[in-house]
Amino acid sequence: MMSPGDRLFALLREHRPEREAVAAFLDSLDHRGRLAAVRALDGSVIQQRLWELCAEAPPVTLADLVPPQTPPLREVIWYGKNSLPACSLFEKRFCRPSPRHAAEELWGYNHYRLAWLTGPGYFVCHPEGDALAAIDYRRVPPEHPAGWPAIQPNDRGLARFVYRDLVDYLRRVARHVLVGRGTRHGKALPNFFVLCREG
Repeated sequence: MMSPGDRLFALLREHRPEREAVAAFLDSLDHRGRLAAVRALDGSVIQQRLWELCAEAPPVTLADLVPPQTPPLREVIWYGKNSLPACSLFEKRFCRPSPRHAAEELWGYNHYRLAWLTGPGYFVCHPEGDALAAIDYRRVPPEHPAGWPAIQPNDRGLARFVYRDLVDYLRRVARHVLVGRGTRHGKALPNFFVLCREG
């Protein structure tokens, strides 16, 4: 019997993969199965294929990332797998702002093994251009939930080599799965990632 990762790979490697088939497969799995499938997507080639496949998917919204009923400053975790050869597992943790701040944005940071070295990579997620939910590392939130690391700017220390001037864009794969690509100064980078939320 094929594992969830093997099945997802098989769908993406078809001569003409169908976005609807990929979405239906991922939606049929429980969180554990979806996460296993997402984490099996190693490298930029297969993640880029998924990114391109989802070009015509409905846009990702702020409400997709953090459900509107979620109280302010309560974290919602998306489990990620990026296309880098090392340290590829991470989490993007989002929250709604506190009531005294703008409602049309989310706050968040990256939780991963090397954050002690490069910083937590704080960001503000907001509409930008055609995107309804761009992850913008050029901005950092003014505050954070209890338990999150201290907010650090992304243009200092080693963080500047990772996060400075970075904006991530997202595409919908399935109900609880997204694919993303980084950009810098408006230019697409060869870096991709896949996100999976429990739900």
